[in-house]
Amino acid sequence: MAIGVRRIGGGKSWFCHLHHFFSTSTENAASSISDIEGEFKSLCSTGRIKEALNAYNAEIWTDQHLISYLIQSLIPKKSLFIAKQLHSLVITSGYYFKDKFVRNHLLNMYIKMGEIHEAIAFFNAMPMRNIMSHNILINGHVQHGDLESAINVFDEMPERNVATWNAMISGLVHFEFNENGLFLFREMHGLGFLPDEFTLGSVLRGCAGLRASYAGKQVHAYVLKYGYEFNLVVGSSLAHMYMKSSSLGEGERVIKVMPMRNVVAWNTLIAGNDQNGHSEGVLDLYNMMKMSGLRPDKITLVSVISSCAELATLFQGQQIHAEAIKAGANSAVAVLSSLISMYSKCGCLEDSMKAFSDCEHLDSVLWSSMIAAYGFHGRGEEAVHLFEQMEQEGVEGNDVTFLSLLYACSHNGLKEKGMGFFKLMVEKYGLKPRLEHYTCVVDLLGRSGCLDEAEAMIRSMPLEADVVIWKTLLSACKIHRNADMATRTAEEILRLNPQDSATYVLLSNIHASSKRWKDVSKVRTTMRDRNVKKEPGLSWLEVKNRVFQFSMGDKSLPVSEEIDLYLKELMEEMKSRDYVPDTATIFHDTDSEEKENSLVNHSEKLAIAFGLMNIPPGLPIRVMKNLRICSDCHVAIKLISDIKNREIIVRDTSRFHHFKHGKCSCGDYW
Repeated sequence: MAIGVRRIGGGKSWFCHLHHFFSTSTENAASSISDIEGEFKSLCSTGRIKEALNAYNAEIWTDQHLISYLIQSLIPKKSLFIAKQLHSLVITSGYYFKDKFVRNHLLNMYIKMGEIHEAIAFFNAMPMRNIMSHNILINGHVQHGDLESAINVFDEMPERNVATWNAMISGLVHFEFNENGLFLFREMHGLGFLPDEFTLGSVLRGCAGLRASYAGKQVHAYVLKYGYEFNLVVGSSLAHMYMKSSSLGEGERVIKVMPMRNVVAWNTLIAGNDQNGHSEGVLDLYNMMKMSGLRPDKITLVSVISSCAELATLFQGQQIHAEAIKAGANSAVAVLSSLISMYSKCGCLEDSMKAFSDCEHLDSVLWSSMIAAYGFHGRGEEAVHLFEQMEQEGVEGNDVTFLSLLYACSHNGLKEKGMGFFKLMVEKYGLKPRLEHYTCVVDLLGRSGCLDEAEAMIRSMPLEADVVIWKTLLSACKIHRNADMATRTAEEILRLNPQDSATYVLLSNIHASSKRWKDVSKVRTTMRDRNVKKEPGLSWLEVKNRVFQFSMGDKSLPVSEEIDLYLKELMEEMKSRDYVPDTATIFHDTDSEEKENSLVNHSEKLAIAFGLMNIPPGLPIRVMKNLRICSDCHVAIKLISDIKNREIIVRDTSRFHHFKHGKCSCGDYW
């Protein structure tokens, strides 16, 4: 193999000196081989390679371990030119042919440097290959996303060890071929190989991906049998499996019995609570983790920021942001994406935009997060413009990007653009629409009044319809007062989930708005017979770093009487401006005063009144709600924003509504 020499600034490259050192003998002052290895390794690991070569030039070519340290130290340089020079020198030294240990280190060097084609060529040319050679190549194929080639190498191996099985099982699970990973584990066990902590960790991640708690419990029994229950890797994977399978309590018990917890164990516990909707618990665990003396990493921060977003606790979110900056984790893509989402969900779109503009390297995840933020705040045109800018930058959109775009278009009446994006997604980008994409298109068509087209899409799409897509159509039926289609759609929903209270309420409201009182009574009777309880409306807001929650008829707050009096005066002022309470959806067997009183006490009105009483003038009032905002509240809050000259931001289950000067950002597409 030819040895290339690069000259820099008229002098010799340090690899020229290496070749010279190879042919020169010099005494070394180190007292023993172990001292030499230790000092040489220390120099290489700290990047002082030239110093290592100058000090130990004679010993390098008589000790395979020193050659291996040298090979490993070159990996961070990512220079194929230097790698090939070293490769040539190893051949010249004779170690290439006589030492499989050194050959495997060279193979691993090409893999770690990302030179998979060079690695394959090297592997094919190796005079002798052992199990480790095959294992290195399997891991290389997996790291480069070529699972098929990894499987081919695995199948062709004359013999295997536990590390071989680990590499293949881990690869299958990583690419979400979880069932294949579990089958391979069963085959491994059947052939008499004893799994280690890495095998069990991968298998448990496969069970978590499948949410297969029964299989996970079988692996748990195996863990107990072989004494791995206190192993940090296995324990964390076991807890993760239970939590992903919605068994939060079981997962927490696994973590609690562990004699010690590292950052991974805490992250598992925190992420499990976040994924299971225990957002307040996440913040408590985060504080406990810090009190234990461990420093949160970017994985911790993503879960905690996500919980702040769900709770809409802006002050705590800002604190976590500050801690992320202090920890140097604020530049990580996952953290930045979470911050964009958190500020958006807390009603601070400007802060989302700032976090986005501060990103030095924008990838599809960050672009998609910002597009979603615009859509969530009713800024559909900005979302479309951002996507066009993304394409100009040469960044390809993914299925999440198009989901955010479709959502933005549906909530802003951009039917033609939305349908164009759906077509672009399939035809140009070759992406296969998921059920969520079809749901957005149904919403887009439904809001635009194309109800027949929306229903036809549900019935003709290649995927099985779920409750969410049918409820999307039902909401469109309410907007356009199509009681007949609403009845048909509700039947589909209740066939899938007979206990869905929101469907009964929505169908009842549709019938009430059409004055079909017999149908209203029929729906209410069915609810009673099936013991279906209406989900109570809840609203909450943050005042002086405290979160206050409101529900209809709740008089538990000490200031409840003051809120009632404040709202009464506010309603009188609203009526003087021609506000007429929308009582059409209130059940007909109550009188007008009761209907109005019911509307006045909606949780979002109580929260807004409390906010007006306690938040200084000039500051926006941010209210979060667990249900969709009703038509009466939507009209009322527009008036309140004008009367009190305050910006009021309401986040419901669908989107944000920005009320200012008597108008709402969502227009007629709320």
